[in-house]
Amino acid sequence: MATRLSVITTRTGDKGTTGLGDGSRIDKDAPRIAAMGDVDELNSTLGLLRTEALPPAIDTVLARVQNDLFDLGAELCIPGHAALSKNHVLFLEEALAEHNAALGKLQEFILPGGTRAAALAHIARTVCRRAERSVITLDKAGPSVNAPVKQYLNRLSDLCFVLARALNRAAGQQDVLWGR
Repeated sequence: MATRLSVITTRTGDKGTTGLGDGSRIDKDAPRIAAMGDVDELNSTLGLLRTEALPPAIDTVLARVQNDLFDLGAELCIPGHAALSKNHVLFLEEALAEHNAALGKLQEFILPGGTRAAALAHIARTVCRRAERSVITLDKAGPSVNAPVKQYLNRLSDLCFVLARALNRAAGQQDVLWGR
């Protein structure tokens, strides 16, 4: 792979703007930058989750998701560029079905917690929901965001919830039920 960044400190953002992938500059508090930042935070949160001892099947899913999120961030960084497709959403739906099938039917609300890994998956779920809201805000500001991006984040938050439960189960830990 070629070197993509040779200088990290450029000082070009010192006046409150940042560059996009198409070479244009926008304010650092623009909806596009907020969405990109929230997706970046989500990716970092998943990276933290992956430092835990995870079942290999879950780590494999999260590794792919991290790469997908990098592509999603690139899509947000280059207006008009499409990187995610329905196949990315389908991957999440298949992972959801696979990991949810091994779990018991949810009878009660659960609280974030149990094992550290499950708690981190719940944090990732909430960061994902924020990223999704930021992308919706960007979509409303126009131009519209590629539909698979919105769908991907929606499915990913569901997957993080299911993975939190699966991680508790893999560790022999009960989900933390609301009201106890």
